[in-house]
Amino acid sequence: MQKTLQTFKAREYHSIHLMVQRFIEPTPTRESCWRAIVMMGQNSATYKFALAASLIELSSTRSDLILLEDLAAPFSRHLREHVKHLGKQSTRKTVPPLIEACNQSNNGELTEQSLIETTTKLGFVNVIDAFHVVSQGDTPVRFFNDDRKTRGGITLTDDFFYLAEGGQFSNLPQEVEARWNLVETAWGLDMARNLLDVEYDLEGGQLYVPRRDTSRVDVTSCRDALNGYQKGKCFYCFIDISIQSGNDDLAHVDHFLPHVLKEGREIRNLDGVWNLVLACQTCNRNKLARAPQVRYLTRLNTRNNYLISSHHPLRETLIRQTGDTDPDRHSFLNRSYQVAVDTLIHTWGPTEEFGAAF
Repeated sequence: MQKTLQTFKAREYHSIHLMVQRFIEPTPTRESCWRAIVMMGQNSATYKFALAASLIELSSTRSDLILLEDLAAPFSRHLREHVKHLGKQSTRKTVPPLIEACNQSNNGELTEQSLIETTTKLGFVNVIDAFHVVSQGDTPVRFFNDDRKTRGGITLTDDFFYLAEGGQFSNLPQEVEARWNLVETAWGLDMARNLLDVEYDLEGGQLYVPRRDTSRVDVTSCRDALNGYQKGKCFYCFIDISIQSGNDDLAHVDHFLPHVLKEGREIRNLDGVWNLVLACQTCNRNKLARAPQVRYLTRLNTRNNYLISSHHPLRETLIRQTGDTDPDRHSFLNRSYQVAVDTLIHTWGPTEEFGAAF
């Protein structure tokens, strides 16, 4: 029994590793490497998110050298805010000293300067070494070099500055925040993984976790949570999309299999994350209540497997909604798609597609 479990875990780990490599692409881009770091790490603490948010905040700096004390200011502020929102920031049973310092700061027992000094001493012991590690090794693109011993900080690379100048950079802060919210919610609710479910509020556009007492915990915007897994592209035509309110290219949350099918009750959980994609305004407007052409089913499965390759709690939600194994998930999507086509008759596809993103 023990050997069977070990074999299953080994296969699962290998499958996740392959999906991470596929996400990063044969020719890695800066954006895909950054998103793999944020969204596909096996997190035991949230320090990687705090570091990512701090790097984004410091992107306008004129110097490539970021001293630890200068990095500690935004790092501790981001961490302190999340501790205030939901105290649990790691999988440890005991509260880490830095998190306790954040609690003291939030309670007025520790000054901001003292928190920065504590963060400088304790906050970067592991996260700087671990930041670029995803799955079985470092990402091909590095965004900083560790120069703590020689220069007292980290040195931002050209790739980081090119990332900051790219068209996708404006979406990255919200993606970091969404991933952070998902992870800390999973830890903070203290629920077994197989009981944790993320649902979608169609009216409010929020992902939330229902509690046993019929209340709910709002987690994050659906757009913010899904955008990175689509690499900032429309699911159908691959044009760039935005998740910033008021932007002309603001993405729409689209039901891959149309919401109108909910009336028939033959396809379960049409509002589930498995069936939600982000679409540009043109595709969303033209698709109407039609099922996408069958070739998009493979793309949906790929996107869902990216989500499954992440951890806490979208992985568990997707598995529960679509199946434990890849063949199970293929079968679920095929059955659901056939019901949709039999009901709606007509299918749809965009008139033009840009370069494939996934």
